[in-house]
Amino acid sequence: MMTFEDLVNTSKTSKTPLHEVVCEWYMMNTGDDPQNALKTSLRLTNEMFNSFEARKSNPSKSLTGWVGENDQKVRNSSPFLLSQIVYSGIEVALSMAEHNASMGKIVACPTAGACGVVPGALISMHKNLGKSVEELSHTLLVAGAVGERIRRKASISGAVSGCQAEIGTATAMASAAIVYAVSPENYEALVSAPALALKSLLGLVCDPVGGFVEIPCVKRNAFGVSTAFTAAELALAGIESVIPFEEVAESLGRVGRRLPEELKETGKGGIAVTQTARDMLAKFLGVDRRR
Repeated sequence: MMTFEDLVNTSKTSKTPLHEVVCEWYMMNTGDDPQNALKTSLRLTNEMFNSFEARKSNPSKSLTGWVGENDQKVRNSSPFLLSQIVYSGIEVALSMAEHNASMGKIVACPTAGACGVVPGALISMHKNLGKSVEELSHTLLVAGAVGERIRRKASISGAVSGCQAEIGTATAMASAAIVYAVSPENYEALVSAPALALKSLLGLVCDPVGGFVEIPCVKRNAFGVSTAFTAAELALAGIESVIPFEEVAESLGRVGRRLPEELKETGKGGIAVTQTARDMLAKFLGVDRRR
């Protein structure tokens, strides 16, 4: 079974672009034409752009009303401390996450709760680095390989392994996509970036207030894309992950199995049981907590 490092090494030794190697890997696993992987990736990339534009033209609040204006606040402001590419990524990540919370059409990447991280990276690179949609679709294939390896080694479900499996996986995927977009033959950075990203989010719990994918889920997408850019920048600077990516993914699985059920999407632990969270939920449900 090929690891992500194997895919990168195959690209290096064969002088074949990594996204094409991923397409061949897809064929070996499914028997499907590798061209279909290219077409699907392009379609999904276009859908990310479409969802972002749909959100901008028709913003709405979530069912509870708890989220729905964060992306506009970022869009109407300017960065004080961050670079424009990271700031743009945060805007897109918030936009996609709030679009999901308000029942808009999104690309689950790898899940709906983490749907803003990868689009945040891709669309920001389009806006700030001039990367074409086709180029970005190639990076999405590389990101997909990272996500698939985590799925096979551990899980991408918050209900199984906590938010580390959702935002953590999305952040690792985005970091690899960023590296591939700007330095596709930097093989060391390609394997280090997702490992660095995933390590930084190991143990992240899934504690949605009221069980809704809103708080803290939406804002975690923003932190995920900023972490992805950080991991990519570190890897491009030559900083290697001492622990290989596949071993980090295995660690995610071990940590996930040890997390209590209260911290795995049940809404019964973490910030979901704070006084403020319980009061918010009671107000939304119309429950008088004074009784």
